[in-house]
Amino acid sequence: MKTQNLTFPNAKGQQLAAKMYLPLDENPRYFALFAHCFTCSKNFKAVSTISDTLSQLGVAVLSFDFTGLGNSEGDFSTSGFSSNVSDLVYASRFLEEHYEAPKLMIGHSLGGAAVVFAAAQLDTVEALVTIGAPSSPEHVKHLFSEELDEIEEKGKAKVTIGGRPFELSQEFVDDLESQNLQEVLHTMRKALLILHSPQDLIVEIANAAELYQAAHHPKSFVSLNGADHLLSDPEESSYAAEVISAWSKKYLPTFRSENDVKGHQVKVRLAGDNYTTEVLTPFHHLIADEPESVGGKNLGPTPYDLLMASLGTCTAMTLKMYSERKGWNWEEVVVYLNHEKVHQEDSAGVGKNKGGKISKFTRWIEIRAKDLTQEMREKALEIADKCPVHKTLHEPIEVETQLKETESKS
Repeated sequence: MKTQNLTFPNAKGQQLAAKMYLPLDENPRYFALFAHCFTCSKNFKAVSTISDTLSQLGVAVLSFDFTGLGNSEGDFSTSGFSSNVSDLVYASRFLEEHYEAPKLMIGHSLGGAAVVFAAAQLDTVEALVTIGAPSSPEHVKHLFSEELDEIEEKGKAKVTIGGRPFELSQEFVDDLESQNLQEVLHTMRKALLILHSPQDLIVEIANAAELYQAAHHPKSFVSLNGADHLLSDPEESSYAAEVISAWSKKYLPTFRSENDVKGHQVKVRLAGDNYTTEVLTPFHHLIADEPESVGGKNLGPTPYDLLMASLGTCTAMTLKMYSERKGWNWEEVVVYLNHEKVHQEDSAGVGKNKGGKISKFTRWIEIRAKDLTQEMREKALEIADKCPVHKTLHEPIEVETQLKETESKS
């Protein structure tokens, strides 16, 4: 999917590195902010997968590196949980100034706690989502519990988290201990979705129960059964994004006008390192892809799958329309299709390229009706060949290709 690399200043004027995920039509349902887990970054796999999937579902997402992490400026050792919250507030201001104020905040692990505190300060945020979040920010102290005595004695200490070295100060620890997340939740009146795995070994599921108890309705809980804390399996991350998108429609309803396809009927975009391709029609958003065996991510049907789907859906609709005009009570029309390349002489059709290969579509039609007569069967085969897409495939076809001028973006 297409992303934009951005920067914006934090409270100290330091530049924070961000990444914007925009839907194909660039007319999002709403904007969302994503806060990554403790010591992670915007490029963490779960963050990018969830943001990517949400953008495919029409949501614009801004993820960024907290102060001193990833590609952001600043010193992580002198920042703290309060700094994370402040970064989120400044990220929201950046979105409001340059795009649109965020309506949704999403936070993973400690980032989940941070979005609660930030959302409490932002009137534009109407809903928030936590993923594997602790019920208290100080929960993360268990990650460096062996160094707590040294931090208290010397004022700071080097710790290793996730295989990476960090320096943490006593001020950092004090900041964690001073935050009362459940109290903030208890006074908040925003829609809340809590996602948590019962198998989370880093932040136990009991934390989700405590968050749920502290919050007011509307609140929801969804179990990410089988997932680990970091959502290492991309399928778990994609599922989380799909749940977030569906849930948010209840609390962040949007009116979607006809999609802007720049005066055309269909718009297709492929951006990034793989073959995942977005398809925009005047009223719908689709995904096409290739199987993993040929380098794709298998996130959608292949181009030939879509072509067969076009023929199959047109066939079913044409048969349905005809049966209704005839007053035939057909309960269901099912169309099965295959596509293959065959030698001309192996096909029942007549072509001009004798000895060459042609595309052959095989179509099976199944009609479910209580009283299906032989007349109906024969007529179905005749009418199927009259569907508009079938006719188009048999007509002389010309594809004219032009280069479109790239739109400049300031």
